[in-house]
Amino acid sequence: MPKTLRLILGDQLNYQHSWFEKTGDDVLYVMMEMRQETDYVKHHIQKIVSFFGAMRRFSQHLEKQGHKVKYLTLDSEENTQSLTNNLSWLIEEYEIEKFEYLLPDEHRLDEQLREFCDALDISWEAYDTEHFLTTRTELNEFFEGKKTFLMESFYRYMRKKFNVLMDNGEPMTGQWNYDHDNREKLDDDVSLPKRLHFDHDVTELVDLIESEGVEFIGNIDPKHLRWPLDRQESLEALNHFLGVALPAFGKYQDAMHDEHSFLNHSLISFSLNTKMISPLEVVRRAVDYWEKHQESISIAQIEGFVRQIIGWREYMRGIYWAKMPEFKQLNFLEQKAKLPSWYWTGDTKMACMRHAINQSLNLSYAHHIQRLMVTGNFALLAGVDPDEIDRWYLGIYIDAIEWVEITNTRGMSQFADCGIVGTKPYVSSANYINKMSNYCGSCHYSQTKKTGEGACPFNSLYWHFYNRNEDKLKKNPRIGMAYRTLDKLKNKEAILKQAEEYIANIEEL
Repeated sequence: MPKTLRLILGDQLNYQHSWFEKTGDDVLYVMMEMRQETDYVKHHIQKIVSFFGAMRRFSQHLEKQGHKVKYLTLDSEENTQSLTNNLSWLIEEYEIEKFEYLLPDEHRLDEQLREFCDALDISWEAYDTEHFLTTRTELNEFFEGKKTFLMESFYRYMRKKFNVLMDNGEPMTGQWNYDHDNREKLDDDVSLPKRLHFDHDVTELVDLIESEGVEFIGNIDPKHLRWPLDRQESLEALNHFLGVALPAFGKYQDAMHDEHSFLNHSLISFSLNTKMISPLEVVRRAVDYWEKHQESISIAQIEGFVRQIIGWREYMRGIYWAKMPEFKQLNFLEQKAKLPSWYWTGDTKMACMRHAINQSLNLSYAHHIQRLMVTGNFALLAGVDPDEIDRWYLGIYIDAIEWVEITNTRGMSQFADCGIVGTKPYVSSANYINKMSNYCGSCHYSQTKKTGEGACPFNSLYWHFYNRNEDKLKKNPRIGMAYRTLDKLKNKEAILKQAEEYIANIEEL
């Protein structure tokens, strides 16, 4: 009989964790598919299927290595659908003497397990997941005494700490950041690489989810799920990215195109966020590849990629643990509007929104600019309650786990945190969307018009946003120009009226 019960959550699939170095009959690992996790928001069907598929493969891997595993499927008669209830009966059933778990990356699960352990009459212990490059508290300690948490400062600290793209303590070439070199629009004559597609048949999992009555969003071809489901496939995806997409990753990372969903993006965020691969190995492999191919890959491409992994990703996780649970309640701009129903269907006349939403519904994927400057931008301009947009982002994207979703959404995208993450609201008129995409050319609305029939909603909503939030934003030094321009608008009243009409009839846009 096992004496120790060890819990592995669905985003803790670290094949290289020290737990698994030794096997023994005295340790029982438990993994669970639970309604508790499928139902706290309405998730994309591809997200649920990919998590379950990856979890099942991980449990099979452990068993092949000689570990004892108790795996509760969604339809198991023993499954109470509650994490703590399942743990309680397992402890009683197997006469467990000690409970161990890996520290969760979501605050709600951290609290649930802490309360559970506090009530246990057996010993227990929590362990690190051995994935992230920083501790939960490291970012907060780094910025101790500072009013703002500047990501660039933290990024440079991480580069030095792990000696990435460094030369004797200084950045290679003497320049830390090449972001300004990585903002090109994708021209129609640019050749894009064919991306790796895994073609998993997940019919059985889709049938299970449907038969159990789990409500979900989005679409799936059950015979052709494209996402990696284990460590080996995740490494294949990484190597494929390095071989075909890294050479132009940074150059076009902000571009958007209605015929190209993946562009040169890495497509490894699901693998990273489930811990099937680690950030340090990703960065090391990428830098090694770049060093061998510098004739075809500029430093701007590799630096942009490194910044996303050891800079932005670790930074967002640090913000999460520094500011939760209060962060989840922040609504600095006091926005209260409901999310338009077409966020769930893509049924809108705005070409940019229609494409970004339908891509998300079909693929459970959109890259960062589609999330920030299209769907997030519109929600912010329209005054949507950050709770509403939080739930949408958390549910629709395959890589969305709260620690990374909420900091990007409520912070970076919706400015609900009053500048903890971003120093200004990330809003734009149609001009930016037209500059970075080909969406506007096929749109029902005119990106050049602010008022009148066919005027792009982004244009008037942009000025309405600044006008209604003047008391909160005008003193922000980074957006003074916007208010000086607003004050000089000759047709200001007509623009604001146009915006109010669009907001009143938002379901018809």
